[in-house]
Amino acid sequence: MAQNIKSYRYSLAIIGLLFFVFGFLTWINGILIPYFKICMELSNFEATLVAFCAYFAYFVMALPSAYVLKRTGYKKGMVWGMCVMALGTILFIPAAYSRIYPLFLAGLFVTATGLALVQTAANPYIAIMGPIEGTAQRIGYMGIANKVAGIFCLFVLGSVFLADADSLSSSLEGLNEIQKSAALDSFALKIVNPYIIISIVLLAVAGLVYFSKLPEVDEMGSGTNEDGKILKDRKSVYEYPYLVLGVIALFVAGACETVPIDGIIIYCQALDIPMSSARHFSTYTLFIMLFGYLLVSILVPKFVTQQKVLQFASIWGLALTVATYFTSGIYSAYCLLFLGFSASMLWGAIWGLALRGLGGHTKKASAFMIMSLIGGGIVTVVFGDLLDTYATNPQISVLILIPCYLFILYYSIKGYRKDYWKTTSIS
Repeated sequence: MAQNIKSYRYSLAIIGLLFFVFGFLTWINGILIPYFKICMELSNFEATLVAFCAYFAYFVMALPSAYVLKRTGYKKGMVWGMCVMALGTILFIPAAYSRIYPLFLAGLFVTATGLALVQTAANPYIAIMGPIEGTAQRIGYMGIANKVAGIFCLFVLGSVFLADADSLSSSLEGLNEIQKSAALDSFALKIVNPYIIISIVLLAVAGLVYFSKLPEVDEMGSGTNEDGKILKDRKSVYEYPYLVLGVIALFVAGACETVPIDGIIIYCQALDIPMSSARHFSTYTLFIMLFGYLLVSILVPKFVTQQKVLQFASIWGLALTVATYFTSGIYSAYCLLFLGFSASMLWGAIWGLALRGLGGHTKKASAFMIMSLIGGGIVTVVFGDLLDTYATNPQISVLILIPCYLFILYYSIKGYRKDYWKTTSIS
């Protein structure tokens, strides 16, 4: 028993390290969007292609990742994914020297391809490595690692990339084209040294995972629902309605999480909040999310169920989205900021409710779940386009989150219970 507990904690620590890496490379987009907007002279729509390109890789590569994992197993898949991520971050170096935006986007796509492979392995691994009713708690722990990394990333790299953004933006107006190009070239090179370090760290973590004693987990052990009832294995993942609806729920949950982090800085700019203040808002959002993850890890499943947490989060999200729309200035920004609290409760609960009872379908189901992350990229781009379209009333852009939270509310009340397409037999 003691050996099993030790192995469990060891595995939890290794996967926690990977989630730290996820957080660093995912939430850096919150800095890259305003950074590229300045050095590439982009619109909000063009800048938010950063998020779309990253999440599009999840959509394209998740199913191939599931195929790779079937051949390699979870551990080797994680190692290969880390190496691909390092290749993507290295591409940022020539992109910075040439100041070519599509090359940056290519680097993001390759990095996200590696992330898709690692996440397709790590998320189901953490979901099925222990009792299914504790999935939200375990993913809560992973969320803590993810958000601590994001806070560290945004605080450190935000101070490097955006520290003099206000002064640069104001000085550009008085420069001729040659001087302006030189100033922007210099600004673009801020990214080089940090990304060299990031690439080295990724390869080091890949080596650590490779030489670790991370065990494979038994997928078939996940073949029960939350009440411990055995579910018959089915021919296709499409025969599990609560999974299909869970994929949709995770699609919109990605939007609910990405907009308050990746979109909040440009939202602050649209509200005429100076960059010197706006650049900190992504970090503040992650602090709020970190608090939410800590709360979930304490409460679930001992005091409250995963579905109750999801119900609360969706209602809280709806209320704050409405508040964001009806307020203005800094108050509207703070309302969007506090949406991070509801967003922190979505991921783990949806994974826990959607992946139960899948047995041998777990890897493929996980791939579909990872594919759904494109929702964060699509909705963030639409959010940026709405900011451009309704520049005089940017609050309109947040209304896109209303249908997202409504669907999550449906899933938390009824959708997760749907065992068959014609009945709702899971209770």
